Amino acid sequence: MKGLFKSKPRTPTDIVRQTRDLLIYTDCDSPDSRDSKREDKMVELYKNIRDLKVILYGNSESEPLSEACAQLTQEFFKENTLRLLIKCLPKLNLEARKDATQVVANLQRQQVQSRLIASDYLESNIDLMDTLLSGYEDTDMALHYGAMLRECIRHQSVARYVLESQHVKKFFDYIQLPNFDIAADAAATFKELLTRHKSTVAEFLSKNYDWFFAEYNTKLLESPNYITRRQAIKLLGDILLDRSNSGVMTRYVSSKDNLRILMNLLRESSKSIQIEAFHVFKLFAANQNKPPDVVSILVANRSKLLRLFADFKTEKEDEQFEADKAQVVKEIAALESKG
Repeated sequence: MKGLFKSKPRTPTDIVRQTRDLLIYTDCDSPDSRDSKREDKMVELYKNIRDLKVILYGNSESEPLSEACAQLTQEFFKENTLRLLIKCLPKLNLEARKDATQVVANLQRQQVQSRLIASDYLESNIDLMDTLLSGYEDTDMALHYGAMLRECIRHQSVARYVLESQHVKKFFDYIQLPNFDIAADAAATFKELLTRHKSTVAEFLSKNYDWFFAEYNTKLLESPNYITRRQAIKLLGDILLDRSNSGVMTRYVSSKDNLRILMNLLRESSKSIQIEAFHVFKLFAANQNKPPDVVSILVANRSKLLRLFADFKTEKEDEQFEADKAQVVKEIAALESKG
C-alpha cells in the first residue's frame, strides 16, 4: 500500500512557486525571531535555491534539460521572484547567497521560444539595478550583487540604463575601495559596461565626454594606486582602439593635457603600464591632424621620447609592437622639421 502514497516529484514550476512563497515569508519575517518554524522555513528555502541551481546547471549525475530550464525560467519571471530573491539575499546564509547568485546569472542567458525573457523582465523592473549597484557599498553583499549585475548588463537596455544613471559616476570611487576584492569586482563591471555594447558605449562617451574623461584621468590614470593605474590604462586602450569609438578617440588624442598624462605613464617603472601607455600614445603620434600645442609638446620632448623608445621592448618578441614602435619613432622624428 505504501507505494500508492508516494509523493509526486516536484516540477521546476513547483519549485519556483514554493521558493517564491518562502521568499515572501522571509521578506515579511523579522530576522530576529528565533522560532523553530522560521529555521525550518529557511532550511527549506536553501534547499529549493540549491534545487533551482541543479536544474539550471546540472550536477555530477546529469546534464541540465532544456525543457526543465525553460519551465523554470518562464515561472521565475512570471511574477516577482527575482525581485524577492535580490531583496532577501542579505537574509540568506553564505552558501544560499552563492547558489542564488549563480541562479540569477544563469537565468540571464536562458531563452524561452528564442526570447531572453530576463531582458523583458528587467526592462519593466529596471529599478532592481539600483539595488544591485548600491550593493558595492555593502561589504557582505558586494561580490554577490556585483556578479548578478555583470550578468544583467549583458542585456543592452540594462547596460544603457546603468550608463545613463547617476550610479556610473560612483564606479570611479568603487574601483578604489580599500577592500581589494570589491574594488576588483567593481573594475570588472566597469570594464564590461564600457566594452560590451559598442553602439551604446559610443553614444554614452560622445554625450558625456567632458566629465567622463576628466574623472577617468584624475581618479584612475593619475591614481596613487598602481593596480588602479594599470587597469585604467589597459581599459583606455581597449576603448580608444575600438573602431566604434573613433570619434571619441580623435577627440582624446587632440588634447595636450591627455598627452601629458600619457607621457608620465610612459615613464613609469612598471613595464606593463609602460606597454599599455604606449598603445594609447601611438594614437597621439599617428594623428595626422595634431593640434599645434600637441605638436609643440612632442617636439619639446622629442629627444627624451626617442631615447625611451630605443630601449623599449616587450618581454616576448612581438612583431606588431616593433612595427608600431618604428612608426611612432618615424612620426616623432619627422616632427622635428615641422617644429
